[in-house]
Amino acid sequence: MEPTPPPGYAVRRPTMADLGAVAGFLEVVTVAEFGEPDYSEDDLRDEWAETDLAVDAWLVVAPGGRVVGYAGLGHRGHVRVDADGYVHPQHEGRGLGTFLVRATEARAREFVPLAPPNVRVALNNGINGRNPRARRLLAGEGYEAARFFWRMVTDLPDPPPQPVWPAGVTVRTAASGADERAVFSAIDEAFQDHWGHVPSTFEAWARRKKGERHDPTLWFLAVAGEEVAGAAVCRRDGEMGWVDSLGVRRGWRRRGLGQALLRHAFNTFRERGWRRAGLGVDAANETGATRLYEGAGMRVDRHYAIYEKELRPGLAAPSGEDG
Repeated sequence: MEPTPPPGYAVRRPTMADLGAVAGFLEVVTVAEFGEPDYSEDDLRDEWAETDLAVDAWLVVAPGGRVVGYAGLGHRGHVRVDADGYVHPQHEGRGLGTFLVRATEARAREFVPLAPPNVRVALNNGINGRNPRARRLLAGEGYEAARFFWRMVTDLPDPPPQPVWPAGVTVRTAASGADERAVFSAIDEAFQDHWGHVPSTFEAWARRKKGERHDPTLWFLAVAGEEVAGAAVCRRDGEMGWVDSLGVRRGWRRRGLGQALLRHAFNTFRERGWRRAGLGVDAANETGATRLYEGAGMRVDRHYAIYEKELRPGLAAPSGEDG
């Protein structure tokens, strides 16, 4: 049965005309959670470009039309489904969070028969890891804590330490329209070791990475001859440089290439006048990424938790699933 919102609230699907109102709502929510905004209008625009708003997003409004709740859903190959839900701090404790969790789960279950046979399907819900109310809500709905992630930041000195490249390796920026597949191949190989990795197609990855804020001069390729040994895909996030993805191919690890890419990115950020850098990292990353970032002077400033609910048991996703 389709979940219904608590009495006194209405639910509808958002449209692009709601972008500013929802972005303003998310700013209120994230300031209450973290003390500063964590979700810009540009972030939301990029997300909505990849979301079927007619079926995979929910807007909860109070009497008078004020936005007091929002949730969005995405998937990779119908096997890894990711949900995010938000409730206005003045409307917590009224059942809105429960409604959004149940609504996203009902929609996620529609993906199960679309997933490849015998492949495991799981629904992930990301929350502030230090929010006990959110943790209790998800636990009560049958979710279990699966993984923890950190946002790490650093204030950039002027100048930051210079990169030291391994012998035979040089760095350059991406040539738009020419290097995207090579970057995808390097990043996808590097992230095969990461928790929750679902193989993607190039087309799906490119749609996610090449939004309105795509800047190929912030995509850094470490090359050895014709091979892309590693890459850092970065972007601007307000007045901070953000490292969206940083990966080193297996055969090039333990040579200082990750540190060199990170330092190169930091130097570029500082040249552009940005005084801070940030990135997200799996707290239990097995490739040594956390140590790398701590060694670069980065510190944890936010904790995120992924709560997971298995919708269908099975095998890991096969290679090449769309994302």
